Amino acid sequence: MVDRIDVEFGADGGVMLRGWLFLPQEPGPRPAITMAHGYAGVKEHGLERFARRFAENGFVVLLHDHRGFGASDGLPRQDVDPWQQIADWRRAISYLETRPEVDPGRIGLWGTSYAGGHAIVLGATDRRLRAVVAQVPTISGYEQGLRRIAPDAAPGLEATFDEDERAQLRGEAPRTQAIVSSDPNVPASYRSKEAIDFYNQPAPEGVWENHVTVRSTRAARMYEPGTWISRVSPTPLLMVVATGDTITVTDLALTAYERALEPKGLQLIPGGHFAPYTTEFDQSSTAAVAWFRTHLA
Repeated sequence: MVDRIDVEFGADGGVMLRGWLFLPQEPGPRPAITMAHGYAGVKEHGLERFARRFAENGFVVLLHDHRGFGASDGLPRQDVDPWQQIADWRRAISYLETRPEVDPGRIGLWGTSYAGGHAIVLGATDRRLRAVVAQVPTISGYEQGLRRIAPDAAPGLEATFDEDERAQLRGEAPRTQAIVSSDPNVPASYRSKEAIDFYNQPAPEGVWENHVTVRSTRAARMYEPGTWISRVSPTPLLMVVATGDTITVTDLALTAYERALEPKGLQLIPGGHFAPYTTEFDQSSTAAVAWFRTHLA
């Protein structure tokens, strides 16, 4: 049995971050895991399965929504700033340290996709963490952009960024685009069927909105978490990599793994970017549980 309770904690600018705390039945203090979602997602996007699996194995688990998304405060809404998300995540670690159910000397971090990149940065820069799992992580926004944006489309994208900047100078709100769409006439972050199915999975009404700021795309193209990977050591790092990933791109992840120093581990998962959440959940979650057991228990 696992109890799930709603929690909240403060971050910079008076913003209140909210999430779920999963508590195992075993008496504490227990080792703990802090989790968050990837690009423009919310905690209801398939992450509760991971949190419950971890809690069933004896870990206290904190799963929070990033600022501006889901239940968390923050303006503008639907705006992805990777460095702000990282700063907020440090507050999540600090919050876990205050919980009486948690052993503050045994805290691990699990991040996926865009937040898998955050996991690498936090693993390299926050030594309170005793173990890190980066699932299908963003490695290089620049390199991903080269793979996913056709060269003849790049000038138009840059023009969109520039006009958004000019509009904000005029006092307008940041412009937005869809997160997923199959319509080629609708600007969107993702167009693949697996992405559309994943983001449109059933969720309570009003929890998730299918739009994100345009400037989030610019920030993503500038984000290079892979540059930090050799600095995660001596914190143990597990990378979960999908062999057919065309979003965060398999070869970028495998090349980054080679640059990581020991202690490190690699779990290869068949399928595309979203397979670890869906068809290969058992394999991806089991690998993470084993890593945390080894390094936190």
